[in-house]
Amino acid sequence: MAAATQTRYRVGGMDCASCAAKIDTAVRRMPGVEDVSVSVTAGTMTVHHDETTSSLTAIEKRVIGLGYSVAPLAGKTEPTPTEHRHGDYRHEHYHDHSAHDHSTHDHAHHDHHQHTEKEIEGLHGHDRAPINGPWWASKKGRLTIMSGAAMVAAYAAGHLVPSIAPYAFIVAMLVGLVPIAQRAVMAALAGTPFSIETLMTIAAVGAVIINAGEEAATVVFLFLVGELLEAVAAGKARASIQSLMTLVPKTALVEENGQTREVQAESLGVGAVILVRPGDRIAADGVIVEGESSIDEAPVTGESTPVRKNVDAKVFAGTINTDAVLRVNVTAAAADNTIARVVKLVEEARESKAATERFIDRFSRYYTPGVVVVATLVAVTPPLATGASWLEWIYKGLAILLIGCPCALVISTPAAIAAALSAGARSGLLLKGGAVLETMGKVTTVAFDKTGTLTEGKPRVTDIVGFGYSEAQVLSRAAALENGSSHPLAVAILERAKADRVPMPPATEARALPGKGVNGRVGGETMSLLSPQAAREIEPSSSEQDARIEAMNDEGKSVSVLVIEGKLAGLIAMRDEPRTDARAGIEALRKAGVGSVMLTGDNARTADTIAKGLGIKPRAQLLPEDKQRIVRELQAQKQIVAKVGDGINDAPALAAADVGIAMGGGTDVALETADAAALHGRVIDVANMVVLSRTTMNNIRQNVSMALGLKAVFLVTTIAGITGLWPAILADTGATVLVTANAMRLLRWKGVFSAR
Repeated sequence: MAAATQTRYRVGGMDCASCAAKIDTAVRRMPGVEDVSVSVTAGTMTVHHDETTSSLTAIEKRVIGLGYSVAPLAGKTEPTPTEHRHGDYRHEHYHDHSAHDHSTHDHAHHDHHQHTEKEIEGLHGHDRAPINGPWWASKKGRLTIMSGAAMVAAYAAGHLVPSIAPYAFIVAMLVGLVPIAQRAVMAALAGTPFSIETLMTIAAVGAVIINAGEEAATVVFLFLVGELLEAVAAGKARASIQSLMTLVPKTALVEENGQTREVQAESLGVGAVILVRPGDRIAADGVIVEGESSIDEAPVTGESTPVRKNVDAKVFAGTINTDAVLRVNVTAAAADNTIARVVKLVEEARESKAATERFIDRFSRYYTPGVVVVATLVAVTPPLATGASWLEWIYKGLAILLIGCPCALVISTPAAIAAALSAGARSGLLLKGGAVLETMGKVTTVAFDKTGTLTEGKPRVTDIVGFGYSEAQVLSRAAALENGSSHPLAVAILERAKADRVPMPPATEARALPGKGVNGRVGGETMSLLSPQAAREIEPSSSEQDARIEAMNDEGKSVSVLVIEGKLAGLIAMRDEPRTDARAGIEALRKAGVGSVMLTGDNARTADTIAKGLGIKPRAQLLPEDKQRIVRELQAQKQIVAKVGDGINDAPALAAADVGIAMGGGTDVALETADAAALHGRVIDVANMVVLSRTTMNNIRQNVSMALGLKAVFLVTTIAGITGLWPAILADTGATVLVTANAMRLLRWKGVFSAR
């Protein structure tokens, strides 16, 4: 498809899905706009527009005119859409690499960006801001307090001078109703005539006309209380993921020319070297260049056990250095560190709606006008048909109008999805949107890549065998020969030698033998570390030695043979070992009713060995197109397939799967290639994604049931004459509070399965 120009905004004042719908409708109707995506909980709007839109001033004015503040997050971009077709929906990832926090960017050269949010609120009656500070300090809180005070004053005046009571309640009602009516008019002019504010305004004015001023004032006050509670919930939901940013320290110690100085962490550039003292939080993503320490990653990963890291190990911003001084080479600027990218991607993900959410949106478009029609019929049919009391049935019609407010229904899905996305991100589970979150719970088969996904992605020494030498002597001499090499097998030997604290005497005359190994002199002896085939050219191995080598090969291990002075001295076997939680992860999926299969390009013998240890079915010696074909075959068998891989050579299969999941520790590939990412490289987290999805969908079903159930009850009691206006709005407000509170429970979700 052709790429559209994309502009993202921070929109202040959205606290419910109705707000987002009004903005979406208003902006979508403007010339040149191709698509609009609005996220309530992220507080963002993304506009896709063609090049005929000469200025975005009109778009901003339209949003401001609705009573919201707006500020650009990024300039125009030409995003490259990456399409993944997943069953009956398609979603597109736009990677807006120029996006940044507006607060750090100077827009002084754009005259239409001059208004501050405070000025906008004052000019446009904006009172729908989410509550981030004390609720009573917000404009919405002040309006609610004023409305409540006016109610109290009206009751007092009515008690002292009964004759003025009706007028006192009308004044009290107008205190809260005027801002509501203003928003209703602005929304109607922008294309949303059946807004919640419209229903409220009609009901309140109608109540005054039929001499129910006291109830009208009560209804307006309760409506404002409900909006205030929504705003508090919206603020908490938005802050839940933004709070990750507080993990990164404000300052860092930079080393330059042998001197250490304190700088702002946000000013750190790639390549800078920072000093991290014991107890300090690490200020940036980077690689350790000096030192060894245990890193407490609990603030980011939730893991309670610190991870021991040394030179060349990756560390992430926000984690805590526990016990030794480290020098870290910065690999990502503040705007691009792992936490910042997770926050940005989760906010973008909140703009991607699930199928359930899209259905609720479509339903509400017809639901609200339908409520108006039903309320009108209730108000006029009995008096016209049977001569019943007009006042009685108009009153009931107005009550039904209030019962029909769709707040609770509309917010039931996005509130749960936003909370789930935030909770997942805090646990290292990045799901890019509601559609992915919803589909994940339906997955029936997970196809895993082997190398770097089920395994660590690098070989480790598994066996050391000495022939006339101890294991330590074999390892010491092999490490001496390999010292300084960057070959993966050499690195494995050197890591094992360091871990076992064996001495590494200096090697002389060391040289590589292409395709064979390495040789040199250590301690006055000539020795080589060779492949079994190359070693046999020097000294034929015995049948016992051949049997040992063959047994190790059967286990999928690579074997190096140490030859000293022409004699076989020992064997070192290495293998890319499974991740510590791989078996537990596959077992957790099995408990969740999800099958697993391993797809690998490795040889069948190695694949069978790894698969047997993990309890998974292997498919070996596959090219990338073979992996994609197998995913298609599984889908043809009515399976919902998730593919887990590294996001590069598995790209065809990741794109073909219903959900593509990248396994990685916060790399660009892990964050941007697939539909979801297990950021901390844990196999167990794939099962946790499934559980999070199912928990969220259960929460949504509960929310919808509560919203519709309460409305149904009060609809019947209102027609029966048991309840009236203020119980009706109390029911709607109560349903909204219950639905929001139920959704917010997902913020406490920590994952069900653990590798331990």
